[in-house]
Amino acid sequence: MSTPASPCIGFGAVWHRRLRPVEHAFRYRSYFLLLPLRSLREHPCPALNRNRRGWLSFQDRDHGQGGHDALAWFEQLLQDEGIHDADGEVWLQTFPRVLGYVFKPVSFWYAHRADGSLAAVLAEVNNTFGERHAYLLAGPALGWGRPCHASKVFHVSPFCGVGGEYSFRFERLSTADGQPAHTVARVDLHDAQGPLLQTSVGGALAALTSANVRRALFGMPFMTLGVMLRIHWQAARLWIKRVPFFSKPTAPQNFVSR
Repeated sequence: MSTPASPCIGFGAVWHRRLRPVEHAFRYRSYFLLLPLRSLREHPCPALNRNRRGWLSFQDRDHGQGGHDALAWFEQLLQDEGIHDADGEVWLQTFPRVLGYVFKPVSFWYAHRADGSLAAVLAEVNNTFGERHAYLLAGPALGWGRPCHASKVFHVSPFCGVGGEYSFRFERLSTADGQPAHTVARVDLHDAQGPLLQTSVGGALAALTSANVRRALFGMPFMTLGVMLRIHWQAARLWIKRVPFFSKPTAPQNFVSR
């Protein structure tokens, strides 16, 4: 890597739509971090409270197996999975801690080759039961704007069984100097009857500065707490609509499925 990449804060929305057995949709304003972890290893960002307290912070232990260096964990995972060409930047799209609290329904790790192409993407999923699972996407079909697929093996919602197939699609727009300007991650779920859920998270990216951190905090001071409250509110709405309920199964033995 030549010029170090700069960390970003994204301002956008989380969108969700259920198609069956009743239609149910919502859209919420949100913000998120997009962090170039390899660049940050050598060039820390003054505006990022990393592994320390702050109004808005990032904690490595919120990812992977909970260690003090999330990037080292991810790099080891790539090696263990036989992915040896991810020699470019590693970007992590994730929700920050706000006022010390966080819940991350999903984070996305983007592992690039030196030429900027995607070598792998890891979708790291947390459920409200304190469990975590990761879906590793790799291979020649992986690329910006291309759909890629993974079997669903991890319980997320009591209103959706474990089964079916996820369809992932990632979009990224960049400035002339290669800095990300807009990003969207789309995840849809299909089961034996066809399309079931459509979701996305993304938005416009700005430099991670003290001014933009204040903009995020003052605009949505309880954003991450709101994520958890909204999950339970939407669950109550689905229960009222009498959407079938699925009991929680045992979590998968393997942390990563590919």
